[in-house]
Amino acid sequence: MKIVTWNINGIRTFKSGIKKILDSFEADIICVQETKVTRDLLEENTAIVDGYNSYFSFSRGRCGYSGVATYCKDSATPFLAEEGLTGLLITHEEAVGCYGDQLEFSSEELLALDNEGRAVITQHHFTGADGPQKLTVINVYCPRADPDKPERKQYKLQFYKLLQSRAEAILRSGSHVIVLGDVNTSHRPIDHCDPDDVDNFEDNPARKWLGHFLSAAIEKGDTEDEFGNISQKSASGGKFVDSFRHFHPKRSDAFTCWSTMTGARQTNYGTRIDYIFSNRFLVENVFSGADIMPEVEGSDHCPVWAQLSCTLLPSPKFPPLCTRHMPEFTGRQQKLSRFFVKVSEKQNVSKGSKESLPGSQEAGEIRENLNPVVQGNNTIKKRPADKEAETNAHKAKKSKLTKTESKPKGNLLAFFKPKQTPLNPPSPKLNPDPGSESSGCLTNAKLTDYTHCNSTQTKNSDVPTDTCVSMVTETKNQDQQDKETAPVEMCRKGPCSSFWKEVLRGPPQPPLCKSHNEPCVLRIVKKAGPNLSRQFFVCARPQGHASNPQARCNFFAWVDKGK
Repeated sequence: MKIVTWNINGIRTFKSGIKKILDSFEADIICVQETKVTRDLLEENTAIVDGYNSYFSFSRGRCGYSGVATYCKDSATPFLAEEGLTGLLITHEEAVGCYGDQLEFSSEELLALDNEGRAVITQHHFTGADGPQKLTVINVYCPRADPDKPERKQYKLQFYKLLQSRAEAILRSGSHVIVLGDVNTSHRPIDHCDPDDVDNFEDNPARKWLGHFLSAAIEKGDTEDEFGNISQKSASGGKFVDSFRHFHPKRSDAFTCWSTMTGARQTNYGTRIDYIFSNRFLVENVFSGADIMPEVEGSDHCPVWAQLSCTLLPSPKFPPLCTRHMPEFTGRQQKLSRFFVKVSEKQNVSKGSKESLPGSQEAGEIRENLNPVVQGNNTIKKRPADKEAETNAHKAKKSKLTKTESKPKGNLLAFFKPKQTPLNPPSPKLNPDPGSESSGCLTNAKLTDYTHCNSTQTKNSDVPTDTCVSMVTETKNQDQQDKETAPVEMCRKGPCSSFWKEVLRGPPQPPLCKSHNEPCVLRIVKKAGPNLSRQFFVCARPQGHASNPQARCNFFAWVDKGK
């Protein structure tokens, strides 16, 4: 049996479906995190994959956020499947159960912890040396502690406590347990590319919890049963083991997550925050290997796999949580009644009487609306006031329609009519005398043209009397317009290019970093604070350790606001 976990950073990035990726792992169970999909956006080629059965948990508060999914081969179909850790999301009787102690959480906290779609649990059967046994797989995407949001740090620690309580409760029930996924915490300094303070590295609250969750090394003389119960006085820590560190206790630079913003994957400047945990008995007796897969790209995380020397027994039917049971993928038309909930008549009447508003219906009218009688002689008659109001409304509507129809409707072609030209050819340009403009007198040249125009008008009686005067005015205006547009046309051709280059300046020229003598890259501050939206230059190489000559140097320069 092979099991794989991978934070895929968005399941919709696989445009042609996810089957090709699933087949490439050659695994029986594939758990993915950060699907970033809600149920209404889940596509059929992602939910229904030939040869697999899948189980999803969706975020209920935000779209395109969080979410996990577990894909099982048909030969490894689980017997039970459940969404969430609290048990509050169960909509059927077939569930894994064993919820542990939840007394320290309020009901609001439990709802919030399962509201972001961060856990899917499947329970399988496998054949071991002692016969058939149960194996429960908990696929989780643990929250990230945002430094700018203190409440998220508390949320993360609460999620950790709930996860540990549920996993240990299932382990006590007699089932082996595997907890895997994106835990969002690096355990030891060896799991971090550049720990800030090695001496105080494990003082972080999340790392402290991880130390309590994972089992300490067993010394000589200590004994442990198959469900992780250690009979030792010096026992410290929990009941689970990091499978990767069990097989590779001292391997360094084994990271599973890198920053895509800084290109840190090129220099392997990352952290190991994706794990496959299991109870110690299973790791030491059934696990045959575990490792990371940094060569697999497509996300800011890489997959992690584990091999078990056992054979899963498939369930004869799919659990109710399986996507094959979702109505939108079963091929059956849904009934309209599925979208409504039955409400008793008494509840409606009492609610209407308690929350009545001015002008609202009386109790008798509410009963009429709830149980309208439309057959025979029991047809409800309209009151005179209602008839009068309806008649007035009908008249007003009719008059409004009449007014609307009386208005002429415009034609779209009216906006594209060609410019009208005068019937007679334009006369020679007339230049009015500035001194006689107020009195309306014309010069000798103007008088000659005007006389000629009058003689023409007598021949063409269809031309209006004011045609010639308007033509003269239009000619004058056209000349003035030509003189005004000439500089604009000349400006468009090039003389004003220097002006526009001064106004519309491009990005500043990047300086050369001092270590590599290479052009820097321009960045913008996005973090809230006094420097928000300011631009700066840094080395264009990927982020890496200070001792790596191929990594980014420490060059930094602000961009002057005047440039």
